[in-house]
Order: sequence, then C-alpha cells, then structure tokens
Amino acid sequence: MNTLRVKDLLLTEPGGGPVTVSGWVRTKRDTKTVCFFELNDGSCLANLQVIVDKESSDSAGELDRLQTGASVEITGIIVASPGENQRVELSASQVVVIGEAPTDSYPLQKKRHSFEFLREIAHLRPRTNTFGAVARVRNAASFAIHRFFQERGFIYVHTPIITASDAEGAGEMFQVTTLPLGNLAETESVDYTRDFFGKPAYLTVSGQLNAEIYACALERVYTFGPTFRAENSNTTRHLAEFWMIEPEMAFCDITCNMDIAEAFIKFVLSEILEKCAEDMEFFDARIQPGLLESLRKVKDTPFARVTYSEAMDRLKGSGEEFAFPVSWGSDLQSEHEKYLTEKVYDGPIIVTDYPKQIKAFYMKQNDDGRTVRAMDVLVPRLGEIIGGSQREENEDLLTRRIRELGLKEESYWWYLELRKFGTVPHSGFGLGFERLVQYLTGMQNIRDVIPFPRAVKTADF
Repeated sequence: MNTLRVKDLLLTEPGGGPVTVSGWVRTKRDTKTVCFFELNDGSCLANLQVIVDKESSDSAGELDRLQTGASVEITGIIVASPGENQRVELSASQVVVIGEAPTDSYPLQKKRHSFEFLREIAHLRPRTNTFGAVARVRNAASFAIHRFFQERGFIYVHTPIITASDAEGAGEMFQVTTLPLGNLAETESVDYTRDFFGKPAYLTVSGQLNAEIYACALERVYTFGPTFRAENSNTTRHLAEFWMIEPEMAFCDITCNMDIAEAFIKFVLSEILEKCAEDMEFFDARIQPGLLESLRKVKDTPFARVTYSEAMDRLKGSGEEFAFPVSWGSDLQSEHEKYLTEKVYDGPIIVTDYPKQIKAFYMKQNDDGRTVRAMDVLVPRLGEIIGGSQREENEDLLTRRIRELGLKEESYWWYLELRKFGTVPHSGFGLGFERLVQYLTGMQNIRDVIPFPRAVKTADF
C-alpha cells in the first residue's frame, strides 16, 4: 500500500495499485448514488477530488459524518478525471473519518473570510488557501536564504535573544526580569543586583553586533532568528516579534556589501518564482494583480545605485507635493521611496551615504564628516527592503560617536575592543523576513505573513 501526499497524487498517472492519502475535507456534495469531496493536506494549493460510489462502497456510515473541515483517511485508485479542472481524481474504496468538524460550529464554512476575522482564529487560518500559500512561500524563502549563504561559504551563527545592549540606540526594547513586578511598582528605585542577570537585560532588537564578533574571526557569517521591538505602533507594517536575516562580512566595504545584497534579493526571487509557481499564481490572481510581473522585473533588472543627496535632489525637483516635506537631513519616507523606485528610476535602487544624524552609531563615517556609508535597498511597491552599512572599524571614531549619542560606553566595551585587536573593514545588512514575505506574496498586512503575530495588544496562541 502506497501512502502519498496530495501534491504527489496529482502528478500520478491513472491506474496502478491502491493508494492511501490523508487530509482535511474542503468541500463536499452528494448525489443519490455518488459522493464528491475535495481533499487538501497542505502539500500544495490544489485539492484532490475524491469520488465515492455509495452503492459499492462499504463507507456509507462514514460519509454521513464527513463534513467540511473533517480529517479523513482514504484508500482508493487514481483514475483519469472527466472534469476540466483536474487531470486525475481518486476513486475511493474506503473512507475513514478521523476527526469530525460539526457544520454548526466549524468557522470555515464559507469559501471566503476577511483577513480580520481569520486573525481571530489563528489556530485554523492555515487551512485556508491564502494562509496555506503564505506558509509554503515562507518555508521556501527560508530555505532559499540558507542556500544563498551556505553556497557562498557563510557560517550560520546563533546570536543571543537576551542582551544588555541596545544595537540601534533606539531604547524601544522589552525588558527581561525575574524581579516581582507587583513589588517594584511600589518602589522608586530598582536593585538590579537581585535580578537574574544582575543588571538590566532586554530582548534583542538585532543580532548584528554579536555577528560582527564572529565575522571578525570567521570572515563571513549570517544570523536568522527572532528579534523584538517594543514600538507602540498598531499598524499594518509593525510587529513586536519578527525574524531578521543579518549577514556580516569581514574585508568587505560598502561596494562589496551592495553587491551581495543585490545578488541575495535576486536569488531569493528566482527560487520563489521557480519553486512556488502555483502559490505565486494564486497571489497574482487573488491578492496583488501584477505581482509576478513586478517580481520578475526586479529579478532581471540591475539595481541603480545613487547617493542620498542625489535622491533628495530628484525628489525636490519632481514637482510632487509629498505628505512629508523633502529636505536634506530628513529620512526617506515610504512615499519618497516608492516615488524614486516607481517614477524616477523605474526599478530597484540602492541609496547610499546618508546623513550621519539619522543613522546608527556603528556606521562608518565618510571623510566629509556629514555622511556615513549606509545603504538602503529600495524596491517598487514596497520601498525599503534591506538596510545596511559599512561598519566603523576605527576605535577612536566609534568611541566618539557613542559619546555624541549619549550611549553607555561601558555597554559596548567588547564592541570597541574588536577595533583594538586586528580590526578590519567590514560590512553587513539586515532584512526583516516578514517584510520580504509581504513583498513576495503581495499581502497587505504584516500580521498575515507570520504564523502567530505579536503586536500591540496581541499575544494570543
């Protein structure tokens, strides 16, 4: 007896011996003599049609219990389908209902539900076409990311989730403590010597600083893990917990960094377009019309490279009225990024040499004293997809910058020592994985591309 998945059975030639398949019922309809139902097991977007001849089957009792959402195990023979929508179907000789799904209480009876409703039942939404497709694309993108770096000699490093330093200097971090919070509310000061780590500790906002340690020993490394931001933003673009990909490369300047970032994006796009063709066609048809064309164009187009100052000049000279005024020294907003990629350059761009006052302390300063060797990769439809920089390898300049920003120098003693012993030019970048999955699928809300979203007032499941 062969046990196969729906994805494999749909490619099987008619005939042969009996096979067994398990999954969940998507739809069911009955005639007097035949029962038709569609089965899905999550292996692909398409369903397998199953036909049961009521007169010859010994599963009549089971068919009464079989409803949308029920889990079943079916044995039968693959036959050619007379229908137009499928090449083969399963002629069932035996149907066993494993778990019932009562019609009066199973919430996925309709073919379409709003994404807002599905967020309330995150334990069931993977059974829908959209969220099954998101999960498969997310899986394939994860594998492609590891492939890209592994095939280029990068070493995967697991950086800590708990940290005492703020990589970004933003201060929007979740604190980790074992101290009794109820008692703390009644006191004016906190004695951290009584806490688990003996000092304030937080959930990390980035693995970058730790990755630099290993890059300065193993040359090229990458991280891929969860990060956390305590930003009180209840929007379609923000999560409190999300996954980040952060490569770090020694002996690599900003140009090398840009080359790797461009190759990385194109590699992932190529893999998804090839390996997830069925799901991507679904997103193109149902979620974001024109999605496939836009992704193919980015995959096949060289990324333009412009400085921040050049980009600002193009924006100022555009004649457009932006919601956020354009001035040198201000950060690029989403509307600016989309205008540059969609109207000015008509494709992906990499913007470099940002004003140092709007970038993190660790970015290498240019000789002009005003800008740093930062880079942002911008793509049409989304805007920024990657942010990175050449890191400051000069200990004196880095120390001065930490002091300028009022950061606690003692928290970065080890980071500064990397510049004291065998320092090298090095670079890296970060890519928010959920933003990448949003871009690949066309999904509009970032909470719909992570299995269990953690956001403001949301921490269920």
